[in-house]
Amino acid sequence: MSYENKLLQMKKLLGKKTEQKKEKPKFIKPEPPLYSEQWQQAGLERVENEFGMLFKREVHYPFDYQHGDYKLGEFFHSLKRWKFEAEDHPFAISGNETIVFFDTETTGLKGAGTHIFLLGFLEADDEGFTLTQYVLADPSNEAALLFESKLWQRNVTIVSYNGKSFDWPQLQVRWTLNQQFLPPLKSQRQIDLLHSTKRLWKDDLSRMKLTQVEQDKLGFYRKGDIPGHLAPIIYFDAVKSGNAETLMKVLLHNEWDLLSLITLYIHSTNLLFDDISTESATTYTNIGKWFGDLKKRQTSTEILQAVTAHFETKDTGYAHFYLAYELKRIGETDLAIQSFQTALPAIPVRKQLLAYEQLAILYEHKVKDYEQAYNYTKIGNNLLPDIPFQKETHLQNQQKNWQKRLSRLANKRNKNFFDK
Repeated sequence: MSYENKLLQMKKLLGKKTEQKKEKPKFIKPEPPLYSEQWQQAGLERVENEFGMLFKREVHYPFDYQHGDYKLGEFFHSLKRWKFEAEDHPFAISGNETIVFFDTETTGLKGAGTHIFLLGFLEADDEGFTLTQYVLADPSNEAALLFESKLWQRNVTIVSYNGKSFDWPQLQVRWTLNQQFLPPLKSQRQIDLLHSTKRLWKDDLSRMKLTQVEQDKLGFYRKGDIPGHLAPIIYFDAVKSGNAETLMKVLLHNEWDLLSLITLYIHSTNLLFDDISTESATTYTNIGKWFGDLKKRQTSTEILQAVTAHFETKDTGYAHFYLAYELKRIGETDLAIQSFQTALPAIPVRKQLLAYEQLAILYEHKVKDYEQAYNYTKIGNNLLPDIPFQKETHLQNQQKNWQKRLSRLANKRNKNFFDK
């Protein structure tokens, strides 16, 4: 055998051994809990699948079911409004999407030991809305609960309240811990109504809890509701004692949460597109600003102008402030100046500083009135030390910038004087 052939044989012997594929661990189906019959007697349906068992509760609501100020069927009118008025808005839902209102109850707030013990879904069908609640039989049956949700199987639009930050990440964690057995969880479009609530009612509602929004905005008042923080204790007690009577109140709490998601979506949609009526100047100003942030300039301007026309000046400081920016963008210099000036007495000192800066810019670059630009710059510069909670270095940098503007305007003002 030649020397080259021997080397080739040695190379083959030294080659890496192909690793054998690891076999997927065999799932051992857990035993059903001893209290299954008691939970069924409390009103839950027993469900079994290849991963174990869980409990289920279903409730059907006709389209004319009244929850607070709204009938559930009004939701479809809201979908039509989005289609014709702002279908590219981040909270718009098209009629082609499968919409699932989603809420969970968990045994804690975070950590690998936190389980989801209740998955709540509310969906429309041909005759109304159907609530489906899946209840964890016990922690050993977690894979059964997750599998039964069908979230691995279909594409849906998830509508929740703080779900994008809490409920869905919790679900992802639990799914990851069971990924060796379960099919992959699908990514879903998320619409978090907590975000829209903050946009609509910032500085108007003292708290953004869903129960507070229900009372103040949706006309729904809970009777006999259990506080959310007691839900984990009640669940563990039901597992320990086998008595699910109090657990049913947790399911009712979850049911109200889901029904309120529908009416909150309806109410929010109406606010965005209806004329000014029952809400405060603050709310409608927030709406105008939201459209402005989405680059919907014309819509933003129209709403903010309506606010300034409808409410007293003392309540429209922010509306004038944001309107001034929109007017400046479209070249309405005189109107922008007027709006900034009107806003000044009714806005906090930080916003006042921005208004003085914008007035100085407009007078310098658009009106070419360097005297007025200098005066507004001087006022703004004197206002700097009054800004609360600012770092010394930030104050010094700000003062340096304002001093530069003062020097430049002083030169322009003097030059303009001698040119005359």
